[in-house]
Amino acid sequence: MKLVVISAGLGVPSSTRLLADRLAAAAAPAATAPEPAPADVHVIELRDLAVEIAHTFTNGFPGPELSTAFDTVRAADGLIVVTPVFSASYSGLFKSFFDALGAGDDSAVTGKPVLIAATGGTARHSLVLDHALRPLFAYLKAVVVPTGVYAASEDWGAAGLEQRIQRAAGELAALMAGMSAQGPSPRRDSFEYVTPFEERLAALSRAPGPAEARRASET
Repeated sequence: MKLVVISAGLGVPSSTRLLADRLAAAAAPAATAPEPAPADVHVIELRDLAVEIAHTFTNGFPGPELSTAFDTVRAADGLIVVTPVFSASYSGLFKSFFDALGAGDDSAVTGKPVLIAATGGTARHSLVLDHALRPLFAYLKAVVVPTGVYAASEDWGAAGLEQRIQRAAGELAALMAGMSAQGPSPRRDSFEYVTPFEERLAALSRAPGPAEARRASET
């Protein structure tokens, strides 16, 4: 079982990466319990891919390291995504990664369990989880765990953060285990069911014209 962690932290060391590591440390063994071996954890540091992400939007093709990261995400059984808060939302680097991923494969995270998390300097930004991150991954058709984790500066070392980490990690692990038992869902080719042009043309010819539609509305 593969757990992929995506960290959008910019600094070294980074509180974003620290939160990502703590979430992964809690979720990896829980995902494979009662087996002794934890899930394989793969970390993607977006800071190291920033140049290739930018080039993807100008030339239309991901570079080799970014392509590897995309393949890692597609092969994941579960995702932990963590971003710092900028201007009351996720960072531009974080969003750009998923924009570039979706441009090449709009079903890359469809149906995947995702744990959302964020870091910031003040607790006032905690709503970023529900106002920005959750809608983003709902749009991408991922399965977002109920508990998101936000860590403000004052949360580090506080008991409440560890409780949220354990609860969210347990929810992610349960989803990963459940979906692994079901087996992978078949990937659907978006061009598999294409309506022939003749059928579309026939449907247009059967549609009432403006005059007919007006008469029907008057009756």
